[in-house]
Amino acid sequence: MRLLLVVFAIAALAALAAVSATPTMASDADYIARALSAAPPAVASGAVVARMEKDGSMTTLRPGTNGFTCFLMGPLKGSPSACLDANSMEFIAAWQKHAPPPNRLGVGYMLAGDAPGTSNTDPYATAKTADNHWVVTGPHIMIFGPASKMMGLPTTKDPDPTKPYMMWAGTPYEHAMIPVGPAK
Repeated sequence: MRLLLVVFAIAALAALAAVSATPTMASDADYIARALSAAPPAVASGAVVARMEKDGSMTTLRPGTNGFTCFLMGPLKGSPSACLDANSMEFIAAWQKHAPPPNRLGVGYMLAGDAPGTSNTDPYATAKTADNHWVVTGPHIMIFGPASKMMGLPTTKDPDPTKPYMMWAGTPYEHAMIPVGPAK
């Protein structure tokens, strides 16, 4: 499990460090608060909090008991926060390695939203372009794995991010995005 998180961390850090000049976190307490903002209180209260360092190493700032890991998608203050169960962590690790994702249901939270957003068609895009269908989704829940494809959600390249939709439709990394509030 920790190896999967490290693999994800290294790739995420490289992409985010290249596109952001935001200062690093001031303290562990600040980082923990931001990381936990990704999940509802009942999940956040028992989640591991892990910080991904600039060099790709991982530091556990707080142990957990419920199988969720909360973290920032990079070491920078403006990085989006996420809180994922073990199956979702495996899904993200597979995406980072360009490997087939696991065939299991996973649940993840990004209740602070995903600004600055991501491409809805290219799982590996690091910046908005004229043709990569950039989308910014406010607070949302993600459903990973084959079950997400059975939900009948729109697979359009330019979805309405205030309504449920499939991200990265038609790729092995397709997953459901379920907005639960407006973008900030």
